[in-house]
Amino acid sequence: MITIRVEQLAKSFQLKKKREGFAASLKSLVRPEYMEKAAVEAVSFTVRQGEKLAFLGPNGAGKSTTIKMLTGILHPTSGRAEVLGLNPWRERTKLSHRIGSVFGQKSQLWYHLPPSDTFELMSRIYELRRSDYVKRRDELIERFDIGPHLHTAVRKLSLGERMRCEIAVSLLHRPQVIFLDEPTIGLDVVVKQRIRELVNELNREEGTTLFVTSHDAGDVEKLCDRAIVINGGRVIFDDEVDVMKRRYLTYKTIQLVLAEEPPPLQLPGVREQARSGVKLTLSVDTGVTSIEAVLSGIMASHRILDVTVEDPPMEDIITQMYSSGVAGREEATP
Repeated sequence: MITIRVEQLAKSFQLKKKREGFAASLKSLVRPEYMEKAAVEAVSFTVRQGEKLAFLGPNGAGKSTTIKMLTGILHPTSGRAEVLGLNPWRERTKLSHRIGSVFGQKSQLWYHLPPSDTFELMSRIYELRRSDYVKRRDELIERFDIGPHLHTAVRKLSLGERMRCEIAVSLLHRPQVIFLDEPTIGLDVVVKQRIRELVNELNREEGTTLFVTSHDAGDVEKLCDRAIVINGGRVIFDDEVDVMKRRYLTYKTIQLVLAEEPPPLQLPGVREQARSGVKLTLSVDTGVTSIEAVLSGIMASHRILDVTVEDPPMEDIITQMYSSGVAGREEATP
């Protein structure tokens, strides 16, 4: 079942042209001139029910504009979109009862009031039956372990405590799709891991579709199975996260412990990243040479006590995709 369907969706904005000089600036006040800026250009994709999608791209790529159209905040310039069979900008009120959203940099909790008050308010906005609301509220309080924070003013909560409350409130009406925009921004490692576990639990147990935007590679790896990468307002990649890693995985890292300290290694496609006595960290360009060839070359003259082969961090892979986005469009666009 298709939950989100987007066909040739585009959005342009009219921007006022800036003129230099006093006379030109004065003229622009009387007779302003505008230019058209394309934020999203003919984007097409589908998302299945229960899917965990990462919607990625550098700043200014068109991610937020796309999300605002899918949630009905913005009207597109052209194209079509359906979320749960509804037109987001024409049936926004109806859709809002079936989707949820969490924005890491924007709070839906009342800043000077405790989270319990926001829970009560949301139950009325979503017109929940009292018995259903109480049952769901108590379930979310237990799952997200927010009982001790429920009656503390939001301004006094830590960022991690607030984000757990934010996500819990967004799930109060059992949304079928939840949009998570930078859900772990600014959080420490432990809290990030806890929130990712809770969101994955929700997906497994309730089949909630996840639409995640994040600059944190950990969110992509831990939360999502599929990735769409957008750059310059266009889709440049749409496939599984594992496929993304394989396609853009141009090097691997080898950590070695040798029996004795070696001289500088001279092997094709190999670069030393770090050295400390008998410990070496090597970067291997897998397009030039294989891991097997590198290890064989080292073993020919050195005794290896320990070896670890690792993929590069997801951050490096995503950075490479962004930097090569224009060149990779024809190859990667579905």
